[in-house]
Amino acid sequence: MMRTAYSVVGIVLTPLIRRWLKRRAQRGKEDAARMGERFGYASQPRPQGTLVWLHAASVGETQSVLTLVRALLAQHAAMHLLITTGTVTSAALVARSNIAQVIHQFVPIDTQPAVARFLQHWQPDVALWVESEFWPQLLWQTHDRTIPMLLINARLSADSAKGWARFPRTIKSLLGTFTTLYAGSADDAKRLTALGATNVADVGNLKYDAAPLPVDHALLAELSAVTANRRLWVAASTHANEEQLVADAHQIIAATLPGLLTIIIPRHATRGDAIAADLRARGFTLAQRSKNEVITADTAIYLADTMGELGSFFRLSDMVFLGGSLIPHGGHNPLEPARLHCTMLTGPYTHNFASIMQHFAAANAIAVVADKKALAATLITLFADDEKRLAMAEKAAQVVHEARGASDIIL
Repeated sequence: MMRTAYSVVGIVLTPLIRRWLKRRAQRGKEDAARMGERFGYASQPRPQGTLVWLHAASVGETQSVLTLVRALLAQHAAMHLLITTGTVTSAALVARSNIAQVIHQFVPIDTQPAVARFLQHWQPDVALWVESEFWPQLLWQTHDRTIPMLLINARLSADSAKGWARFPRTIKSLLGTFTTLYAGSADDAKRLTALGATNVADVGNLKYDAAPLPVDHALLAELSAVTANRRLWVAASTHANEEQLVADAHQIIAATLPGLLTIIIPRHATRGDAIAADLRARGFTLAQRSKNEVITADTAIYLADTMGELGSFFRLSDMVFLGGSLIPHGGHNPLEPARLHCTMLTGPYTHNFASIMQHFAAANAIAVVADKKALAATLITLFADDEKRLAMAEKAAQVVHEARGASDIIL
């Protein structure tokens, strides 16, 4: 009854979903040219031979499994991988990975017809799901076709576990579709087991095994030249209402350290114009990267509203504040700057990466600040204490190094 009801609701809501996707496409959040993929219509033929389907929700999940993908293909050169994701940014990441045997498709909406079309065309031999993407139709129908499914880097927050606990039969049914669940931490393994999952293994987090973010050497050389002899720091993956807090912190620090350059990299580059307008209205001298505006001696804030360049900016500055953490968003991946020997700061809201943050906190490898004033004060302290700053960065890199190995176990 549960499955039938879900199927009927999905079919009834399809016209609304279609309009919702069209609006997302108008905002740049969907690829209008590939909208058919969202309804299960493949845009490429299925390759001959073995096909492994890997589903990752967005950029973070995709980045975490690319090392595993490369290792898998190194051992099985004739194999092909189909990677499905739900965002244009993750699609771009797959394209930039430039792996010949990888095909990208946008994941179909979770309705019975769309999923059936998708599976009928691709007919994968095995399916790997990343973290916590529990789409019922996709799981049930894949299981119906006796396609083995593995949940890798399985993650379930305490809040999500409480929510699913209100629907015990549903979550047990969904978790039961997986042959094996490879949990990213011991806490995740416990929560999954408590909800009815069997054959759960705690193998560690795949994110530790990811390769360093790529660098654009020409961009790095250009930025290094124009920022030489300036104090600078990066606020990465910021969200709405957070850029104002970062700008306020900049103002506090600049009163002590004249000539400071703050680099703001919004999580969603499409917000760039709105952020620039707001900060300029508040009196900040700003250069906007998407408009090819250059950094001058008077530039206080450089707005890097572009995609795929975090690796270059993390190499430019060894001081990185992780956005999404001064507001109740849940924070972003600390492993990316840590891997590049950056000194890291974060706000109090880090539940998206709770277990990883615990490792950094235990090693005194990250500074947690409560608000914009604490952010400014901590940055001033770190700018003045090279030994402390470099020690934090070294500890962070060591945390990443010591926790590697999950991809080898899963492989």
